[in-house]
Amino acid sequence: MAVPLSDGDRRKQISVRGIAGLGDVAEVRKSFNRHLHFTLVKDRNVATPRDYYFALAHTVRDHLVGRWIRTQQHYYERDPKRIYYLSLEFYMGRTLQNTMVNLGLQNACDEAIYQLGLDLEELEEIEEDAGLGNGGLGRLAACFLDSMATLGLAAYGYGIRYEFGIFNQKIVDGWQVEEADDWLRYGNPWEKARPEYMLPVHFYGHVEHTPDGVKWIDTQVVLAMPYDTPVPGYKNNTVNTMRLWSAKAPNDFNLQEFNMGDYVEAVLDRNLAENISRVLYPNDNFFEGKELRLKQEYFVVAATLQDIIRRYKSSKFGCRDPVRTCFETFPDKVAIQLNDTHPALSIPELMRILVDVEKVDWDKAWEITKRTCAYTNHTVLPEALERWPVSMFEKLLPRHLEIIYALNQMHLDRVAALYPGDIDRLRRMSVIEEGDCKRINMAHLCVIGSHTVNGVARIHSEIVKNSVFKDFYELEPEKFQNKTNGITPRRWLLLCNPGLADIIAEKIGEGFITDLSQLKKLLEFIDNETFIRDVAKVKQENKLKFAAYLEEQYKVKINPVSMFDVQVKRIHEYKRQLLNCLHAITLYNRIRCNPSKSFVPRTIMIGGKAAPGYHMAKMIIKLITSIGEVINNDPYVGDKLRVIFLENYRVSLAEKVIPAADLSQQISTAGTEASGTGNMKFMVNGALTIGTMDGANVEMAEEAGEENLFIFGMRVEDVEALDRKGYNAREYYESLPELRQAIDQISSGFFSPQDPGCFKDVVNMLMYHDRFKVFADYEAYIKCQGQVDQLFMDPREWTRKVIRNIACSGKFSSDRTITEYAREIWGVEPSATVILPPNLPQN
Repeated sequence: MAVPLSDGDRRKQISVRGIAGLGDVAEVRKSFNRHLHFTLVKDRNVATPRDYYFALAHTVRDHLVGRWIRTQQHYYERDPKRIYYLSLEFYMGRTLQNTMVNLGLQNACDEAIYQLGLDLEELEEIEEDAGLGNGGLGRLAACFLDSMATLGLAAYGYGIRYEFGIFNQKIVDGWQVEEADDWLRYGNPWEKARPEYMLPVHFYGHVEHTPDGVKWIDTQVVLAMPYDTPVPGYKNNTVNTMRLWSAKAPNDFNLQEFNMGDYVEAVLDRNLAENISRVLYPNDNFFEGKELRLKQEYFVVAATLQDIIRRYKSSKFGCRDPVRTCFETFPDKVAIQLNDTHPALSIPELMRILVDVEKVDWDKAWEITKRTCAYTNHTVLPEALERWPVSMFEKLLPRHLEIIYALNQMHLDRVAALYPGDIDRLRRMSVIEEGDCKRINMAHLCVIGSHTVNGVARIHSEIVKNSVFKDFYELEPEKFQNKTNGITPRRWLLLCNPGLADIIAEKIGEGFITDLSQLKKLLEFIDNETFIRDVAKVKQENKLKFAAYLEEQYKVKINPVSMFDVQVKRIHEYKRQLLNCLHAITLYNRIRCNPSKSFVPRTIMIGGKAAPGYHMAKMIIKLITSIGEVINNDPYVGDKLRVIFLENYRVSLAEKVIPAADLSQQISTAGTEASGTGNMKFMVNGALTIGTMDGANVEMAEEAGEENLFIFGMRVEDVEALDRKGYNAREYYESLPELRQAIDQISSGFFSPQDPGCFKDVVNMLMYHDRFKVFADYEAYIKCQGQVDQLFMDPREWTRKVIRNIACSGKFSSDRTITEYAREIWGVEPSATVILPPNLPQN
C-alpha cells in the first residue's frame, strides 16, 4: 500500500491539482454515500474497501456521463471528420485517478474521502489494471486516446475487450510463472455495454460469383457486442469513446447438434465462438501464426468497419436512418489509422463492403480505401512481421483472399510497367510470398492499401524507407512520413509525480500540462539553487516512498540514497537486459576484489514480462534473479550493490518506479528499437538516460544535448559494418578480462550452484548466436557507467543535468505527436474549444 501522508503533506498537494471548493467536496461526499448505500452495499451491514472503491468510481463516473453525451451530440451537430484508431491492444492501466485528474476533481475527491475517514491512495490501489496490451504499442494507443480527447478531436479507439489481459507474472524460485489476469472478476465500473449496437461477424463459408455480384455464403456467424469506455480530455469537457468488442455466440450457434438431440453439447460449443475475445496473445515483437489470432484480427476489423459505415451513413444524433448513401465523400469524413499490421484486414474488408455490399465500382472502391487508411509501422524485427499462410485465409476468409490476390495483381502490374523485366523486384514487392508455404505479407498489404506510412522515431522512419520498405519508398516516396512517439503528460507527470509537477508549476505556471514545450522555460532555473534543491528533494521523497513500497511488497531492504538504476520493459534479447546483467556482475567482482574501496552505491532494478513461449527471455529472468540472490546475500557487498527483479511490471507499477529512478537504461542494439516511450517517461520525471543511439534516444540527445545523456556504443552504421565483417563474440571474450570473468562465472554455475549448467543456453547464445551483439558494446557500456558514477558523486551537477533533461523533454508529448498525425495524415485541425459542462445550458 501507499505510504500514508501526514496531514500537513496532504494540504501541500494543492497547486496543480487545484483547490477544492467546499461545494464540490460536499457534492462528492453526498454522491459517494448514495452509491455506497443504495448502489452497492444494500443488504449488507459492513462495507469492504472494494465497496468504497466502487462507490468512488461511480461518483467520479457520474461527472463523466453528462460530458460524454454532450460531446457526442457536439460531434453529430458539427459532423466533423472522425478519426478511428484501430488497435489490437489498449494498455490503459487504472482509470480512477486519471479521470479525476482530467476532470479537475482530484482535490475534491481527496478531501471528501479524507473527511469520511478513508485514504484515497488506498482506494486507488484496489483498482485492477486494464492490461489489454503487451507493452509499448498498447500503451502508446492509450496515450494517443488521452491526447485526441485533450485536443478536441472527434476520435474513437476500437479494439477487443479481452476477458483476460496480459498475464500476471509471479516469480517462483527465480523463474517466471504466468497466472491468468482475471481483471473483470469484480466488474468494471468504467465500461457501458451497448447491446443495441451488437453486430454480426462472418467466418468460413465459400464464395459464389453470381450475375448479381459476389456472395460470401454458408458462413459461421459470431456476434460482436460493444462495450464503451469514456476517455476524458484534460479540463475541456470533451469525453471521447473507446469501443471494445466482445464475442458472443448467436442463439442458433451449432443448432444442428441440438436438433440431433445433443442440446448440452450445442450450448457448450458456444465457447468456440466466444473464445475469440477470451485472451490477449502475450507476444511482444513476435508473430505467432495461430488461427485464433487471425480470427481476433478479423473480428475487430469487421465489427469496427460496420460501425464506422453506420455512423457515416446516419450523421444525426440518435438517428439510425441512413442520410448518406454515396461513398464519394467517405475519406473526407473518415480516417482509419492502423496501429501496426494487426488491423491490416481493414483494407480488404473495406473493399469487400464497398464492392460486394454497397456495389461501388472496383477502381473507385480502391481509391476510397487508400484515401481512408493510413498505416503505422512499429518494428523492423523480421520475427515480428505478420505473414499469414494462404491456406489459413482460404479456409477462414475466402472472399478476402480473392480480394488480396486481385489487389496484388493490380499492384504488380503497376510495378512491372515501371520496372520492366525486374522479376526480383516483383518478388520482393509482392503481397503474396511464394515458397513451401505460401504466405500473405501483411505489411506489404498495409503499404499498398494506405495513403500514408509512418515510422515512430526519426531514425526508425529512415530505416523503414532505406531498408524495410526500400522498394515501396522508391515507388511512392510521398507516402512515407515520420511521427515520433510521445507520452501523455497528464498520466506520466501530473498523476504519477505530483511533487515534481507542483514545483514546475510554481516556477512556470500550469500551461505545460497541455503544452509540454513550455518546460523550456525551466532552462532559466538550471543554476537556481532553490530550484536545484527542490528538484533533488522531490526525487529523494519519491525514492523513499518507492523503497518503502519495495520493502512491503518484496521484503527487501534497499538503500534509499543509492543510485536507483532502472531498466523496465518487456524482456527481449534486442533490449539487452543481458548487457545490464554483465554490468551488475562486473560491479560485483570489483567490489569483491577491493571491498575497502569507496563505491557509488547502486540499486539495479530490472522488470518486465517474458512471452510465455520465449525460452531465452525466461532464461534472462532466471539469470537476473540468480545474480540478485548471490549479490544481495554477500556480506562483503553490504548495501553498495543490490539487484532486484521487479515482479509483474505493469502500468500501475511504472507509475511508482519511474518517478523514483535516477538512471534510465535504454540500451538496445542500434537500429532495433523503433522508438521507445519508457525513455521519454523517465526523461520528463527527472532520470538521466544511459543509452545507445537508437529509437527516440537520438532525438532526446538532440533536444537536451548529447553531453546531458550517457550515450555509448555502436551507431546503426557501425552495426551494419560489423555485420558485413562478421561478428565474432569470442574476440571480445578473449580480449576483455572482466567480460571473460563474468561469462565464466555464469557458465560455471557461480550464480546457480544447485544447477551449474542452468545458463548454458544463455552463454551459448552470447558466444555463438547473438544477433544483438552484446559483447561488442560491453566495453563502451562499462566505461560509460563509470561516467555515471562520477557524476552521481556530484549531486548538484547531477541535478542540473536532470533539470536540463526535464526542460528539454517537451517534444515528447503525445499531444505534439497527435497534432502532427491530425494535420499531416488525417487532414483535421485540433480544437481548443471547451465544450460546455452538463450543468450549463447549451446555446
